[in-house]
Amino acid sequence: MTTKDPDEPAASRPVPAASRPVPAEAGPRALARRRRRASAARFWARYRTHRSGLFGLGALALFALVALTAPLTVGSGVQSVTDAPGRPMESPSAEFPLGTDQFGRSLLGLVVWGARVSLLVGLLAAVLSVAIGTLIGITAGHFRGWFATLMMRITDWFLVMPTLVLAIVLATVLSRSLGTVVLAIGVTTWPTTARLVRAQTLAVEARPYIERARALGGGHWHVMSRHVLPNVMPLVLAQTTLIISSAILAEATLAFLGLGDPTVVSWGGLLQDAREAGAVSAGKWWYLVPPGLAIAVVALAFTLCGRAVESVLNPRLGVAR
Repeated sequence: MTTKDPDEPAASRPVPAASRPVPAEAGPRALARRRRRASAARFWARYRTHRSGLFGLGALALFALVALTAPLTVGSGVQSVTDAPGRPMESPSAEFPLGTDQFGRSLLGLVVWGARVSLLVGLLAAVLSVAIGTLIGITAGHFRGWFATLMMRITDWFLVMPTLVLAIVLATVLSRSLGTVVLAIGVTTWPTTARLVRAQTLAVEARPYIERARALGGGHWHVMSRHVLPNVMPLVLAQTTLIISSAILAEATLAFLGLGDPTVVSWGGLLQDAREAGAVSAGKWWYLVPPGLAIAVVALAFTLCGRAVESVLNPRLGVAR
């Protein structure tokens, strides 16, 4: 048992924990930030155990770096038809590692520049699709009744209709631009997300704390934004990563069919140019393989990341690593 020295200055004596001043950082916002950081650390620790997810993430980081640095590495002049440095459809060489297209432009530069358009369209279309599906899924699961029935019948109609056919119709009716491609893909690929989010919303609203929130005066907006949305966000995140790969493939398909923006370079547009130039019948494989391989690798990388995220957020799925 220790005794206090009466001659010891008061400032040097230990202050009891209960009487210590609470730092300003220990407020609700700081606590919320610490919890988010801890949650992110746990997510990354579990994500790192998925080798396929790490491979997909590394591939996506590489493609993103290539797309962002395209103006510095290949320059915007690579898209010019009038200033093409090589001969049309020249085979791979030291000067042109992937050969040239029908106008004599470097295919390596076109593939690098096309990554910007394909990734941008895929991301924007996926965000639009997930936003529509989340909105319809949460509202249909919250309000029930005739509104939910109407929303689900509309969703079923979009589900049974061929997505590519609807996207082609929209891309044909509207002007040929990147905005049209994003809109065509986004408004035709949301039904799956809506179904999943509605099922999760019904499960969340069956929990006791939702009844307590309503008893304390929480309105529809409070329940949907403060309780339902945070609980469905993990599902939305996983669904977004899975839809991006489908959106990139859809953009490539529309561009291959000649429904994309003819003024920009994309991977699907390169395949369309190769088809028009007769690269298949002429055996010019270097015109077809690079953009097609880029599409396949990016789609695979997003799929691997999506499966890994889904497994981390819902371990009961038992996704293979």
